[in-house]
Amino acid sequence: MARELTYNQTVERSIIKTYRKSVWNPFVEACKNYKLVNDGDKIAVCISGGKDSVLLAKCMQQLRRVSETEFGLVFICMDPGYNKENKNRIIDNCIKLEIPVQFFESDIFAVTEVAGGSPCYLCARMRRGHLYAKAKELGCNKIALGHHLSDVIETTLMGMMYGAQLQAMLPKLHSTNFHGMELIRPLYCVNEADIIRWRDYNQLEFIQCACRFVNEYSNSADGIGNSKRQEVKQLIRDLKKINPDIETNIFNSIHNVKLDTFISYKKNKEEHSFLDEY
Repeated sequence: MARELTYNQTVERSIIKTYRKSVWNPFVEACKNYKLVNDGDKIAVCISGGKDSVLLAKCMQQLRRVSETEFGLVFICMDPGYNKENKNRIIDNCIKLEIPVQFFESDIFAVTEVAGGSPCYLCARMRRGHLYAKAKELGCNKIALGHHLSDVIETTLMGMMYGAQLQAMLPKLHSTNFHGMELIRPLYCVNEADIIRWRDYNQLEFIQCACRFVNEYSNSADGIGNSKRQEVKQLIRDLKKINPDIETNIFNSIHNVKLDTFISYKKNKEEHSFLDEY
C-alpha cells in the first residue's frame, strides 16, 4: 500500500513530475548553463510572498537534495510594510510548504508612498539593498530572486520602447555595493505561464505585491492601468496570437546578438561606434 503524501510532498512531486518539462528542467538548465550554484555557496532565497519566489524556494530545496554540488540555503522575507492579512498569507504558505523563512522589517512602502517619481523602480532598488545586507549578515555570498523568462522578455522590450536602449536582464551579476555578493536568477528559463499553471494545479494562493500602485492596475477596468510592464505584457499576448513563438524568439535574440550590425554600443560605460573599425 502506497503511503499517503503530505500536502508539501504533493507540491514538490508536481514540480519534478507534472511540471518537469516546463518548470524543473528549465530551472536546472539555467543553474547549469549560467553556473548559478557552486560548491561552497550559501544562498539566501528571497521570499516576497508571490508565486515566483515561493516556486523558486521549492526548486532550490529540491536542487539541494539531488545535486552533487554542496551548497547551503537560507530563506529570508523582508516585510516592507505588509498589512496583517498579507503577512499571514506568506506565513501560512511557508508553513504548509515547509519553507523555514526568516522575516525582517523595513519601511520601504512608507518611503515609496511619499517619494514621487517611479515608485516601483525605487522600491526594487531599496528592496535589493535590504536583501543584500540581510544575506551578508547571515553569512551568504549570494541572493536568489524569482525573476523568470517572462520578466527577461518584458524588461528587454520595455528598454526598447520606453528607454530607447537595447538592454537585457542578466541571469547573475555582482553587487556593486556589497563586496563579494552576487545576485542569481535560477528561474531565468521558466515561463511565467507555466508558473501560473503550477500554482493553479496545486490550488495555491499568493499575494501579488500588496502596495497600492499594484492594486491600482489590478483593480482597473482593463487590468493594465498605468503600469508600463502591464502594457508590455498585453502587447506580448497580442503578438502571440500572430506568432506563438514570439517569446522564445525574443529570449533567444538576447543570446544571439550581432554586435557588428549595431551603430553603437556601450561596454563598461565606454561607448563604441561602428565607425571605430569601419
